[in-house]
Parts: sequence; structure tokens; C-alpha cells
Amino acid sequence: MSIFLSIVIPAYNEESRLPDTLEQVFRFIEKQNFSCEVIVVENGSADRTYEVAQSFANAHENFRVLQTERGKGAAVKRGMLEARGEYRFMCDADLSMPVDEILKFIPPALTDFDIAIASREVEGSTRYNEPRYRHFGGRGINYIIQLLALPGLNDTQCGFKCFRADVVNAIFPLQRMRFWSFDVELLFIARRLGYRAREIPIDWYYHPETKVNAVRDALRMIGDIFHIRINAWRGRYETR
Repeated sequence: MSIFLSIVIPAYNEESRLPDTLEQVFRFIEKQNFSCEVIVVENGSADRTYEVAQSFANAHENFRVLQTERGKGAAVKRGMLEARGEYRFMCDADLSMPVDEILKFIPPALTDFDIAIASREVEGSTRYNEPRYRHFGGRGINYIIQLLALPGLNDTQCGFKCFRADVVNAIFPLQRMRFWSFDVELLFIARRLGYRAREIPIDWYYHPETKVNAVRDALRMIGDIFHIRINAWRGRYETR
């Protein structure tokens, strides 16, 4: 059976947040007139994330659960490549972007795109409850990304992105990074292969449980971009 939309949710130590998130996603897909599937990818959790997700999937049609090695990038890659949707949407488990906003990323609201990425920076977006230090830290990280890898993209790190199925099949097999900077790597590969990324304004709500640390993550991003550049130089992002 053909599927219009796949929603891929990486989940690491999300035992407490996951039940409400999955319930919201379930209510969202129930309202739609197109076919959907939801894939939760648990990746090395130390809590009961897998059991919670599997229990929900057992009781709800069109939900399934996968497991993979630790790393958000590894989880998203596994889910995207196993998804069957014509459009495949990666979705953070915290739902800092309201789930109904997914409709902004797919037809009929959005057409003629390769990749659509949620942006907290373009005109029309709104941030809620975010501390000023957190915003400035994120801007600093994005400055590094634009300077060294992806000029012109204002917000590569928001965890909500939509890909056409053919784009997934072209770029995700080339992905090598398992952890935080996998978004930058994927968009870097996509740009090299001629695919276009569009930034979509969203409403975004800050959650204090976020694991982002501006100084640590800026230093890590510099190192990761260096490795991305080395991989490109070695031809590891070339299609066969």
C-alpha cells in the first residue's frame, strides 16, 4: 500500500515525554485524509523508552518501533530509509513545534521542493519562552555553520525536516555522522547533489530539558564540519 506521509521520531531516554507526544501525533494523523505511518526509533536509551513506544504501537495502527545504535543521526537514518512514505518527516520527540504545523511541509501547502526545514529565524516564525542566552548561543552555532558549510541557511539545527522519498534515497545512504551534526552533513550532501532546501517559518516552544550547550556544541560543530569537509575531499559523498 502506498503511503503519503511518514513521520520518523528518534527517541533517546524519552520514557516520560513519549506517551503524550505519541498521543498528539496519533490525534494529528487521525484527522488527515491522507495515509500516514509513524516510526519511533529508539537508540540506546537507559530507561523504558522502547517499552513505552512498543506498548503504544501495539495499541495503535500505523505505528511501529525500531531500535538502532546510540545517536540521533543513526536513529533518523534508520527510520528514514525504512519509511515508505512519499514524504518523510523527521520529528523531535519533545514536539517543540506543534504537530499540526507538519501540514506546512507537505502538499498542498508546499509544493515543488526537495527538502523543507523548520526555521525559527525566517520571517513569520515565532519563538516562545526561550531564554535570551539560549537564543544567542544558537545564533553563534548557526554563524559557524553558515561560515564553514552551509551559507544562506538560517536554522539547520531545528529537529523538524521533511524530505521527498527520492531525496531520502539519494542522500541518507551517504550519511556517516551518528550524532548531533548529522543535520549539517545531510544538508551539505544534498547541496552537493543539487537538491534545494527551503526554510519554513514555524511556532517553536522552548523546553528547559533541552540538551543543547552553546560553548560545547559550537566546539563540537567546528570539529564535525572539519570531518564533513574531509569526507567530501575523500569522495565519500559521491553517488555510485
